[in-house]
Amino acid sequence: MAMLKEEPVVKAEMNIRKPVDEVFAAFVDPEKTTKFWFTKSSGKLEFGKHIRWDWEMYGVSANVYVKQLEENKRILIEWEEPYGYSTVEWTFTPRNGYETFVSIINSGFQGEGDEMVEQALDSMGGFTIVLCGLKAYLEHGISLNLIADKAPDAHLNP
Repeated sequence: MAMLKEEPVVKAEMNIRKPVDEVFAAFVDPEKTTKFWFTKSSGKLEFGKHIRWDWEMYGVSANVYVKQLEENKRILIEWEEPYGYSTVEWTFTPRNGYETFVSIINSGFQGEGDEMVEQALDSMGGFTIVLCGLKAYLEHGISLNLIADKAPDAHLNP
């Protein structure tokens, strides 16, 4: 059995052709985020707040603690995973005044080596889908339903 030499860290990145304030708001304001990621939120992301995000079609939720929030620059949260909490950091880099490069790093996976690798792989796929959904929503006004369509057989009411 192979042993991990380093704990896995996930990075997903995407250039979004919208100004940084619009891209940042899409992650902070659940009115926008529900168009491409979770289906329900207990509130906007604000420094020091505890928020709950729900994916109602799957009957899944995550408790989120906002550790840092720098407007149009950075969001740092801890969120609950099956094995404990992990850290997610978004950075927003303006480009050309009308584009934003978004980087998402998820780290601090818990459990045994295989469990951490499984969580990291799931996270990489999930955050890649989130960024693709964000791009379609902000650039073209389209909600692709990527999260719901990823596992339709897992819906509570198929």
